[in-house]
Amino acid sequence: MSHQPKLFTAKKTRKRELMGIFIRGLAMGVADLVPGVSGGTIAFITGIYGRLLNALKSLTPIALGILIKQGPAAFWRAIDGKFLLTLFMGIICSIIIFAKVVSISLERYPILVWSFFFGLVVASVIYLVRQIPKWQVKELAALIAGTVGAIVITFVRPVELPSEWWMVLIAGSIAICAMILPGISGSFILLLMGMYKVLIQAVEELDIALLFSFAAGCLLGLLAFSHLLSALLKHYESIVFATLTGFLIGSLNLLWPWKQVLETTVNRHGELIPLVQVNITPFQYVEVTAQPAFLGMAMVCLLSGLVLILLLEKIANTKV
Repeated sequence: MSHQPKLFTAKKTRKRELMGIFIRGLAMGVADLVPGVSGGTIAFITGIYGRLLNALKSLTPIALGILIKQGPAAFWRAIDGKFLLTLFMGIICSIIIFAKVVSISLERYPILVWSFFFGLVVASVIYLVRQIPKWQVKELAALIAGTVGAIVITFVRPVELPSEWWMVLIAGSIAICAMILPGISGSFILLLMGMYKVLIQAVEELDIALLFSFAAGCLLGLLAFSHLLSALLKHYESIVFATLTGFLIGSLNLLWPWKQVLETTVNRHGELIPLVQVNITPFQYVEVTAQPAFLGMAMVCLLSGLVLILLLEKIANTKV
């Protein structure tokens, strides 16, 4: 009888830990759905980034040897399988649940949605800046390079690549590298490749073939990139964070809520989509579009994004 309270407490602690990981996965999934916001940023802010990177790094031939020689249980422990499974279940559930919500929200309330995510990214910039203990010339140079690079990328016109399974696989392998980086949005990369809407529709319609191709590409990208990223963070952490902070700052150009469409095009589905847009003030937006700018509600959404990051920082105090 004396051992039962301890056993009960241990089980309760494990359940709370797994629930915390799952919730972080949900947040990462929502972030990865939106161009300009990175799931890697959410992982970093909520305190699981190091554990995630170490778990991904463990997926090597050495782990396969453990599986063969010592069995599934030892293999599962070696790759931190419970953590990875719970986190990715959260990400997948989030994407399935919220893909339609994000798609409809961006279509019906674009200014409010982009304002919210603008606030998220501003708060993420502040958070990442605080992670660099000392700013020197190399960090400042990296910050400027990241900012300029992101701004240049935001002016690149999206291309439309074929939505075949092999192209989706390649897109997944590239986008996942961005998704695990704090600051770089995988959805933003998909947008530039013209694959963002293809993937959103695939999730909405549960197109198993395309989703499997994308997942396979993501797996390949993770296995290849996690080791490189780990090495970079080990030897050049402050420079990497400064570059990513700059990329976040530059990506704000893409997320600015009030835009004027200068040029449109028709995609392969016969839909009219913006091709060239410029950022304008809320007051210019009213004049140009004859539509309300929703300035007050936009500020509320922006502040909500800032507050959400503060809440996520509090979650980071819970060890996982």
